[in-house]
Amino acid sequence: MNDSVLNDTQYDTDYGDEVCEKGEVVKFGSIAVPVFFSVVITLSLMGNILVLVVLALYENLKSLTNIFILNLAISDLVFTAGLPFWSIYHIWGWLFSEVLCKIVTFIFFTGFYSSVLFLSTMTIYRYLVVVHPQSVLSPQRPSTRIYISIALWMISIGAAIPSLLYTTIVSIPHKGQHSLGCEYEDPLWKTVSVFQQNIFFLVALAVMAFCYVQLLWKITRTRSHTKKRAVKLVFSIVAVFFLGWVPYNVVIFLRVSADASSDLCDTSIHLDYAFYVCRLVAFSHCCLNPVFYVFVGVKFRSHLKSLLKRLVTRSRAEEQPVRMIEMSRGSIF
Repeated sequence: MNDSVLNDTQYDTDYGDEVCEKGEVVKFGSIAVPVFFSVVITLSLMGNILVLVVLALYENLKSLTNIFILNLAISDLVFTAGLPFWSIYHIWGWLFSEVLCKIVTFIFFTGFYSSVLFLSTMTIYRYLVVVHPQSVLSPQRPSTRIYISIALWMISIGAAIPSLLYTTIVSIPHKGQHSLGCEYEDPLWKTVSVFQQNIFFLVALAVMAFCYVQLLWKITRTRSHTKKRAVKLVFSIVAVFFLGWVPYNVVIFLRVSADASSDLCDTSIHLDYAFYVCRLVAFSHCCLNPVFYVFVGVKFRSHLKSLLKRLVTRSRAEEQPVRMIEMSRGSIF
């Protein structure tokens, strides 16, 4: 295992600093990150593909909420696509081409921004449906659903474009050796990226907080169980997303601030450990949404049971001819 490996693309630590030795931090990351990411990748692929299957077989995509859930599942899969590369990065350094470095970083940011946007828009839509139902545009028009989805993906891609343009492969000195890293070559763009991510995140948090305060006030005065279930599902998804990402965004902001102020070595090391832990929690969001669909979404749970029964029935139907053949072969002998 290569102890000179740097942490991830956007928020690296200065391992060229001979005074502040961070070999133990790097070793911790090179073990914890690949193991945890392996679990997250497996659960995310299984869960989100299952969500897409259930939506395709059982749900009506004329519903704007279902369109948001569909796009969230795609967003989570996009985000998951970059995790295998980060896992390898933490063990051996960046082993791939510069083009792939740019693409993987771009995928990371596109997945992050699209998740924030679709969650925010889902919350706003639910707020309008419950609090101001007269103001909601007709979601039954196919063009409305298509335009909203395309617009949100375009904004996400636009916000992630700097990572595609300005990340590159760099040489990272450590203990007289060098390893390759995939990161922003210009420290200015690294700082801009962190501030952009935090501003994006804080604006979305403020919008969602306002919507849910209004929603909770309205829901307490209504007896509609359907509305309550829908709000409960969306609230669970949004709450877990932000509980995971808030500590991560705080830590990356503190790390940039500490680098700028030449903070003490001990503080820098503690921030690095906090960064690893918070990132593991934040990145796990891509596999958690399907869990909430099962435990909070009554309709999704019902569709999942139907799908499992369908698979079991088909499996038994396929086994029956095989058994008949085996019985006929047995009679011959």
